[in-house]
Amino acid sequence: MTATDTAAPARTPALPIPPRPRQVAARAAATIVTIVVLVSFWGLDLEWSKIAQLPQDLVHYGRLMFSDPDWSMLPEAALQTWRSVSMAWIGAIAGVVLSTLLGIPAAHGVGPAWVRFPLRWSFAVIRAVPDVLIAIIILTVTGLTPFTGALALAIGGIGTHAKWTYETIEAVPPGTAEAVRASGGSLWEVVRWGLWPVAAPELMSLALYRFEINVRTSAILGLIGVGGIGAMLTQYTQHREWDVVGVLIIVVVVVTMLIDAVSGKVRRRIMEGATVRDVERKH
Repeated sequence: MTATDTAAPARTPALPIPPRPRQVAARAAATIVTIVVLVSFWGLDLEWSKIAQLPQDLVHYGRLMFSDPDWSMLPEAALQTWRSVSMAWIGAIAGVVLSTLLGIPAAHGVGPAWVRFPLRWSFAVIRAVPDVLIAIIILTVTGLTPFTGALALAIGGIGTHAKWTYETIEAVPPGTAEAVRASGGSLWEVVRWGLWPVAAPELMSLALYRFEINVRTSAILGLIGVGGIGAMLTQYTQHREWDVVGVLIIVVVVVTMLIDAVSGKVRRRIMEGATVRDVERKH
C-alpha cells in the first residue's frame, strides 16, 4: 500500500447555508386578512349577549317547530314543494341549453377571440349578480309568478354553467378533434364528432348538479314572493305559526335529500359509464 493510498480524502468545502426566504408578502397578506375580518365583525354591530343566548334560542324554537308539527298542512307543503322543484327543473333545462350553446363557442380552440372574450365577460357579469336580484328585476315584467322564478334560475345559471361548459370542452384531449380537423372536417364537425362525444358525460353530470343547486335556490326565491315552498315559509314564519313551519322544513329537507341522492347516483352512473367507454376505446 502506497502513501497515496493511505492519504486521507480531500475535504469537500462546506456549502454556504442559503438565506432564509423572506416572508414579507405572506405576513402582509395575513395581516390584511386579519384586519378585514376584525373590521367585518365590527361593522356587523354584533350583540355578544344575543350570540351567547343563541344555542338556547335554537333549542326553544326547535321545540316549537318539531315537538308537535301541524301535519294537516302536509298536502299543501308537498304541493308548494313540487312547484319549487318544477321551477328548478324548468330553470335548469333552459339554463343548461343556453349555457351549452353559448359556452362551446367560448372555449379556446373553438370560437375566435372576438367571440370568446365577449362571451366570457358576459358570463362573469351574470355570475356577479345574485339570483334573487335577477328575479327582482324580472318580476317587474312578469309579475310574482313561478315563471319568474324559473326564468331567474335559467338566467342566473348561465354564468356558472357556461363557464363549466367551456372549461370542460377545453379539457378534452385534442387527439380526436385534431383527427377530425385533419380529415377536412368543418368547425361544426370538429365540435360534433371530436369534442362532444368526450365532453358529453361530464356536461350531463354538471347539468344534474345544476338542477340540485336550483332546487335549493328556488326555496330562497320563494321568499320574495314568486311562489313555491319559500313563499309559504315566509308567510307562516311572519305569523309565527311554528308548528306549520316545522312541517315545511321537514318536507324541504326530505325532498332535497331525496333529489340529491337520486341525482348523485345518476351522475356517478354517467361518469362510471364514461370511464368504461374510455378504457374500451384505449384497448
